[in-house]
Amino acid sequence: MTQPQTIIGLINPKSPENVGAVMRAVGCYQADSVVYTGTRYDRAAKFSTDTKSVSDTVPLTKVESILDGLADDTQIVCVELALGATPLPHFEHPQKAIYIFGPEDGSIPQEVADRAHHVVYVPTIGCMNLAASVNVLLYDRLAKSESMVVGDELIRSSRDNRNKLRVKQENEQAA
Repeated sequence: MTQPQTIIGLINPKSPENVGAVMRAVGCYQADSVVYTGTRYDRAAKFSTDTKSVSDTVPLTKVESILDGLADDTQIVCVELALGATPLPHFEHPQKAIYIFGPEDGSIPQEVADRAHHVVYVPTIGCMNLAASVNVLLYDRLAKSESMVVGDELIRSSRDNRNKLRVKQENEQAA
């Protein structure tokens, strides 16, 4: 059986704030790595922070071509408002995938989309920003997976230490 792998590919991201938010999403949803092309992020990165220090544990790597170095069994999934794309709710995620997102002020190059195994879109009215799109895609992958962890232990380990909220049980509500 193929070991699941999730790579996020960013085409020439413009905003270091958005890349920081992508890194936070990658940490929350346990993606394996992020690769990016272009020079705009490099020039602006020193002015931004990765608030959860995800880049300490998840690689953020600049590449010349977004498709270089992929394993043969990695499926290419472009996420874009493209004519003929599959709506994300109808999409079945592959075990090993690179999810490619275009820049905030452009789109995925046609030659990359032409090599994709799948092109999907999030059915919204208008477009979301890069970080929001990555969050929605990764949530959809998690929600459809068979290995999703749930329960109070996950909540305790994930929430802020100032968050003490709990749901009253039926017998507490009746009292």
